Amino acid sequence: GVRNFVMISTDKAVNPTNVMGASKRLAELMVQGVAGLHLNTRFVSVRFGNVLGSSGSVVPLFTQQIARGGPVTVTHPDIVRYFMTIPEAAQLVLQAGLMGKSGEIFVLDMGEPVKIVELARMLIRLSGKSEIEIPISYTGLRPGEKLYEELLADDETSIATPHPKLRVAKTGGEHLPDPQDVLSWMESAGPYPEAAVVREWLRRQVPEYAPR
Repeated sequence: GVRNFVMISTDKAVNPTNVMGASKRLAELMVQGVAGLHLNTRFVSVRFGNVLGSSGSVVPLFTQQIARGGPVTVTHPDIVRYFMTIPEAAQLVLQAGLMGKSGEIFVLDMGEPVKIVELARMLIRLSGKSEIEIPISYTGLRPGEKLYEELLADDETSIATPHPKLRVAKTGGEHLPDPQDVLSWMESAGPYPEAAVVREWLRRQVPEYAPR
């Protein structure tokens, strides 16, 4: 019965390579699927990248590692990510909720991607230390982790909105899942389904999901 429903999505939903991204992509599709069923509620999704200082962000992690004397761990020297601040992200989510008609996926203008290793080096310098005192250690890409994230899928384009930092993704008209079928599967799978079962089911729901 709410007037506006905004689903927080992620750039990891684009050509997903891990369960988190695939589940977010499925959530986007479900939001689109219910958009036409509830005429008094507007359903939209907002897709964006990393938020500086948020829970799980690399900045608090790097800060803790620096405080402990290092090393600062980076998965790969070439890995890049999009970043925005908490106030900017929150304002754009609210804007999308106000502007959305129903069924849209909003894509935020995240600016230029940032090399994670350069972010680590900057934080080390800001702490008054050098890389000799606080070394950087490369740990290797984790399963399902990409060197760079995309804001649009291969078959998507985007169109402008009145807000300069908000665009709407135009998708390829994919088949939308039946939300009731998804909920029924979740109930039948129980609280602890096997990982392989979940991945196989997600592959059927999200054809572009390619586990790594």
